[in-house]
Amino acid sequence: MRSVLSRVKLLIAVLAALWISATVPAGRAQASEKVTVFAAASLKNALDKVTAVWEKETGHESVTSYAASSALAKQIEAGAPADIFISADMDWMDYLAGKNLIKPDSRKNLLGNRIVLIASRDRSDPVKIEKGFDLVTLLGGGRLAMGSVDSVPAGKYGKAALEFLGVWRFVADRVAGAESVRAALLLVSRGEAPYGIVYQTDAAADKGVTVVGTFPEDSHPAIIYPIALLDESKNADAASLVDFIRSDRAAPFFEMQGFTVLR
Repeated sequence: MRSVLSRVKLLIAVLAALWISATVPAGRAQASEKVTVFAAASLKNALDKVTAVWEKETGHESVTSYAASSALAKQIEAGAPADIFISADMDWMDYLAGKNLIKPDSRKNLLGNRIVLIASRDRSDPVKIEKGFDLVTLLGGGRLAMGSVDSVPAGKYGKAALEFLGVWRFVADRVAGAESVRAALLLVSRGEAPYGIVYQTDAAADKGVTVVGTFPEDSHPAIIYPIALLDESKNADAASLVDFIRSDRAAPFFEMQGFTVLR
């Protein structure tokens, strides 16, 4: 008798489990899926704080992958699952828009930034950045750390500025191209390169470097970070996170890192 009862209880448990699995959408039995954000490497310090506040206030979860905007855009194009993209320039957002990979109505200009010349801590003398300034002599036998000038937004802005100032042709063969602006920052912070060009927000995040000069704003295209929902995103919480990132609540976290909030 006990054996029969045990079998009946087991059958009931199995049927109950099957009913639950059939009526609850996959991946959402216990909680909503995490919102996946692909963001430019230079955003890490500020965006980590912003998403942490959003998670605490909403109870939802997110995960952010940081890299060069070019690398992230190519990953999205290749089918990498993501909900939100924040680029460090307009070009890579335009690239995805041209392939119909973002939701056009969700695209907004989020932040502005500046590019600066940084040096290792033992080279703190200020540099006057102007037409024809002698960057070659400053470098000595060392190299200039920059994001790759062919793909990384900070590298492209840096090259444009040096061309405008008439300096690029003298230092083009002295550039240490890095896979992201944070990688370029580390080259200087670790003493592997005497000088580098990064965003002012990156320089503020690393105590191993000092800003020795700021590039004139008219020497390069305006630095604008756009944000957009990706076309393939089905996550209902993604729009909420975009709204929070663009809100007055999030603005101070970006401003503390040196970004200009574009309202």
